[in-house]
Amino acid sequence: MPLTLPIFLIMALSSVVVGVYLERKISAFIQDRMGPMEVGKWGLLQLIADLMKLLQKEDIVPAAADRKLFLLAPLVIFTAIFAGYAVLPLTPDLQGSRTAIGLFFLMTIISVDVIGILMAGWGSNNKFALFGAMRSVAQIVSYEIPLGLVILCVVMTAQTLDLQAISYQQGVYSDEPVYLFGLKPLGIDVSQVGGVLSWNIVRNPFLFLAYIVFFITTLAECNRAPFDIPEGESELVGGFHTEYSGMRWALLFLSEYAMMLLVSLLGAILFLGSWNTPLPNIGPVRLADWTSGAPGTIWGNITAGFWLITKAGFAVLLQMWVRWTFPRLRVDQLMFLCWKVLTPVALVLFFICGVWRLMMV
Repeated sequence: MPLTLPIFLIMALSSVVVGVYLERKISAFIQDRMGPMEVGKWGLLQLIADLMKLLQKEDIVPAAADRKLFLLAPLVIFTAIFAGYAVLPLTPDLQGSRTAIGLFFLMTIISVDVIGILMAGWGSNNKFALFGAMRSVAQIVSYEIPLGLVILCVVMTAQTLDLQAISYQQGVYSDEPVYLFGLKPLGIDVSQVGGVLSWNIVRNPFLFLAYIVFFITTLAECNRAPFDIPEGESELVGGFHTEYSGMRWALLFLSEYAMMLLVSLLGAILFLGSWNTPLPNIGPVRLADWTSGAPGTIWGNITAGFWLITKAGFAVLLQMWVRWTFPRLRVDQLMFLCWKVLTPVALVLFFICGVWRLMMV
């Protein structure tokens, strides 16, 4: 659709505008302080002031840096993350690319940001930036293992890589029966009830545990606390982007918040009903029908977009709460959690979901 690209760009930019302000206010609330208050009403114009500051800063390229790698790295990271939005179904009718392997494309393209991070660290010709880049690459590559396994749990349940098809399966517009807890032998068809009873975390209750693993691994994928070791200020200053300034640093910052929104949207699509309403039909009270709207209608697309953005917004708020609540992990703790906790749990969930799928047939 011709409107898809500008809509997703507006979403990503607005997520930065709203996200930065909210994060400052949430962190201030947790730490019992006021946060930004001086620039504009309630500090609403603080981000504009920061943007003007970044625009006026000199774009410095260190003399000893590999200039081509240094300048290209932010673009690679930015492009890899924003390309992932192309396959996300925002509503039943609003999706950039309706490819049948959208989930596979998404996981592939966002992995390219690892190359950009390594380019930024190596191209800076700074040992702190290089250490930060190596930490980040090791962390992202490691946590992609349990992340991929829990995503495969959803793929086995849905039997498709098409994100729009996964979305349709979790609501009243499913073209196939949806059984309570996914158990066909029970014979309780909830496809006309819709709401939360059709979500994947209810169709297969083990997917609720999978979502918890998904959320933890996406924190590591985004380099968010308590997994922000690659940006540990005490020993690495700023990590792989230590040498960046001005708008190039802002581009890296924009990419981080865009990644937060991207994984939150993906989690909502895979586990939390996507753009479907959480309200079920209860007898003559057709809450699911009224609050979903039919595909192909303006009301249907408005309500669908509202539900998806709301679910993703709660996940983003949870990411911010985690950042300002839990302390940063050590490197050994980070790898222990990945390889000795999350990966075995994800493997067990993968096996259970395979068995569960056999029971659904």
